[in-house]
Amino acid sequence: MEKRLFTSECVTNGHPDKVADAISDAILDECLRQDPGSRVACETMVTTNFCIICGEITTKAVVDYSAVAREAIRKIGYVYPGDGFDADSVEIQCRIHTQSADIALGTNDEVGGAGDQGMMFGGACTQTPELMPLPAALARALCSRLTECVHSTDLLRPDGKAQVTVEFDGEGRVVGVDTVVVSIMHSPDFEMEALRGYIREGVISPVLKKYGFDIREVPHIHINPTGNFVIGGPNGDTGLTGRKIIVDTYGGYFSHGGGAFSGKDPTKVDRSAAYMARYMAKNLVAAGLASQVQVQLAYAIGVAEPVSLRVDSYGTGIIADGEMTEILRKTCDLTPGGIIRKLDLRRPIYADTASRGHFGVEGRPWEQTDLADKLRELARI
Repeated sequence: MEKRLFTSECVTNGHPDKVADAISDAILDECLRQDPGSRVACETMVTTNFCIICGEITTKAVVDYSAVAREAIRKIGYVYPGDGFDADSVEIQCRIHTQSADIALGTNDEVGGAGDQGMMFGGACTQTPELMPLPAALARALCSRLTECVHSTDLLRPDGKAQVTVEFDGEGRVVGVDTVVVSIMHSPDFEMEALRGYIREGVISPVLKKYGFDIREVPHIHINPTGNFVIGGPNGDTGLTGRKIIVDTYGGYFSHGGGAFSGKDPTKVDRSAAYMARYMAKNLVAAGLASQVQVQLAYAIGVAEPVSLRVDSYGTGIIADGEMTEILRKTCDLTPGGIIRKLDLRRPIYADTASRGHFGVEGRPWEQTDLADKLRELARI
């Protein structure tokens, strides 16, 4: 059969864009910790020893934005003054104002409308135990392991990337892992060949083994392929909130509506409806109604009910896609308020998503499969 390759990438929490995401979500969490009704749209930019925090925040919380940002940076591991970006010496500026009164008219608790128009996607498939696409799951697991290693040695730094290419057969079944690429920032004291051996045996091999693969059977492995990666993090590249939207979702395996997550409170359907779409897709797969599902939602600003809901099972469904769509309509409240209540989203749970990923991570409320039995019952299977 024809050889088909699919590649996904992920970045560590020390990548400049994820540093910005982490700061924005840490501020969101602090607002929600003090005032669960906070309306937050926080954007951050980081570069060499500089950070600017902007956005619209309406809250009763009293937040020291600079202190929250420094703590987020410190947790990531940027604590070395010589690296050009560290928690203690970084200059921080804030440009925060309140939410637009015009937007608030359609999104206040009385109206309960969506905070913006747009479409959101969620997906699930049977390629991994967490019901995520295998390329994305492997890339995420590699970055999580890299982060663990960063905090266990002073020879590594937080900025890193992983990319995984998986081979599929013509029926869409996994054949094997074709290529793994890993790049990690490091101290000048970490000799390159030693680093490559450390990453191969301490990062790539155990992650592949966890998912049932042998590193010896992977034909192409690249570790820090350009050589030294000493200049990195925000000192090496400017970071912006919301620029890693494919990393944050399914590695390109499923569609993306274009809206970012970090720094946004759950009245923003860019975030909350994407979480709900994942919840519905995962439960359809967990119920055995399909082996691969994509759910699309779409909203109009100020309108509570979605303007559309669509299920696509890529021909793997045991019932029609239209029937699955109707079952979801009967079982799920898809208004912003309904999503917030179902997934209990007015809590300080978001900084962790900026660090460890949004999907396929155990413990996230949208990763529960508590709806699967009900879906099976309604599908009469």
